[in-house]
Amino acid sequence: MRGVRYDATRGLFEAQGPLLGLIAVIFGIYVFQALEGREWYVPFMCMPTEVTGAWQHLVAGSFGAEDAKAFGTMISYAFLHGSPDHVIYNMLFLWIFAALVADLIGQRWMFGIFFVTAFTAAAFHVALAPDKPIPMLGASGALMGFEGFYLSMAMRWHLPDPHIWPISRPISPARLAAVGVAGVLIDVYSVMGQVESATAYGAHIGGFAGGLILGALAPLRPRGASLRR
Repeated sequence: MRGVRYDATRGLFEAQGPLLGLIAVIFGIYVFQALEGREWYVPFMCMPTEVTGAWQHLVAGSFGAEDAKAFGTMISYAFLHGSPDHVIYNMLFLWIFAALVADLIGQRWMFGIFFVTAFTAAAFHVALAPDKPIPMLGASGALMGFEGFYLSMAMRWHLPDPHIWPISRPISPARLAAVGVAGVLIDVYSVMGQVESATAYGAHIGGFAGGLILGALAPLRPRGASLRR
């Protein structure tokens, strides 16, 4: 179903205001990080060893407040970033794919996907390296979740061509979905090849897989889409 445009009468802020608000909050938190120093936000980063310990306490029936805090970092880490280029690139790609999803299925689903895939990204990262004493931060797992969700929708539905500002011309859904596939293949190769890097490749895979599953199970029809036969 090519050539179908989104409602051009809706302004950018009217259509994507909640997403822009989320991005502004993440940028604001990074500015606060830069001004206040590392000490205040370290406890909000996701530490695999702490999450593993919290899980063991939960299984053993000795779950406490500190364990709940450790599980909470599996969401809070996604609002933190380590450098200007880290937050800028993450927010750029988050804007592109989250705006697509919000246009197709609404802002509530957009927020749900962000939080759920941030969690699945952290869970997969911890599962791959449960004893790793290195904290994780950044929204890349969640943005990979949006890429996985978009790919899942593109496989189920004939989606309209997206028009996302500031892209000046429409890009086919297949090409955008291919971007997500290429990215996760790089992550899988890096994990399988045990590439030494500061990048949490496992979190990318976990976020992408979470988005893919959500997209496959979501009981809704994207705006302007028709079912593939």
